[in-house]
Amino acid sequence: MFPLCSTDDTFKVAVQQGNTYLLRVINAGLTNDIFFAVAGHRLTVVGIDARYTKPLTIDYIMIVPGQTMDVLLEANRTLGSNSRYYMAARTFITLPVDTIRFNNSTTTAIVEYTDSAAVRPVGPPEFPILLPAIKDEDAAMAFVKQLRSLGNQDHSVHVPLQIDEHMLIDIDINFLPCDANNATNKSCEGPQGNRFAASLNNVSFENPAINVLDAYYYGSGHGVYEEDFPNKPAVFVNPTGDVNGGGPLLTKRGTKVKVLEYGTVVEVVFQDLSSENHPMHLHDFAFYVVGRGSGTFDERRDPATYNLIDPPFQNTVSVPKSSWAAIRFRADNPGVWFMHCHFDRHVVWGMDTVFIVKDGKTPQAQMLPRPPIMPEC
Repeated sequence: MFPLCSTDDTFKVAVQQGNTYLLRVINAGLTNDIFFAVAGHRLTVVGIDARYTKPLTIDYIMIVPGQTMDVLLEANRTLGSNSRYYMAARTFITLPVDTIRFNNSTTTAIVEYTDSAAVRPVGPPEFPILLPAIKDEDAAMAFVKQLRSLGNQDHSVHVPLQIDEHMLIDIDINFLPCDANNATNKSCEGPQGNRFAASLNNVSFENPAINVLDAYYYGSGHGVYEEDFPNKPAVFVNPTGDVNGGGPLLTKRGTKVKVLEYGTVVEVVFQDLSSENHPMHLHDFAFYVVGRGSGTFDERRDPATYNLIDPPFQNTVSVPKSSWAAIRFRADNPGVWFMHCHFDRHVVWGMDTVFIVKDGKTPQAQMLPRPPIMPEC
């Protein structure tokens, strides 16, 4: 690791020529993916979501909210009169920037070679000219498509090949109808007097009064949640008569969960119907990202393009706008697990669901009781 300092409100990283440094990069933001680069240096990605990857040397990374990456920075620049370089992070956004207000700034810190500390710096630090532009979708896709699991003797890859449960999940931004007579309802100031919502398979998740974990563990789920989260999106007709098209649709709320037998092998294909990316996260599991593609997923053609040899092993996957991503995992962790978009506003709007994994047959495959010191929700 390396020393950090802050001078004149500028965050600085001190490095020495010839050393290699490990950067643990975390996107702690709530609403946007991020491009990150260091001027004059290439980065080598060696881990994602705490799982090793094949070393990938690249000019920049793209990291989504809630995701972590382990990146090597080699201090290999020739010392000169100005051995200072900006590390920079910039929002990656796919929404129409001309209609939605947001902060279009680039945050920076300075990587400074301490070997040249005796030389008075001349001019500003070098800026990473290869940092992608704010709407560079091709750059984002090019990065994620290159990620691979390490797949060596110590870190083997076990991609499930036989699938027990296929799920196709539509991701969308929707509306909920509002009471036009309620003048105090500020949430109903969306288009056409409706309320913004988000959904998975046209179900906008509604948080119950009793938490799902307690309801399931104590056998009192009746009336709290419904065990009928759909494996495929239903055809839905909006008020104008259009079928699954013509812009955002009205949706419906519900507390629908997906129940899985212990050991079930699941494939989920996320199909994005909206105009922005969505970082989908599954609690307490990692999954293999076996495929990606643009447009509409074709179940007859697209599985032939899957990487079943060394796909990346992650717990958050970026689903590009109007595109798809396929993941596989084995449900071998009994319990109640939240799955959601990692954009904060979409969680609130209902782009969530819950996987309930039943107990297995052995004591090690049983859900543990609540610790006595754990406070109730």
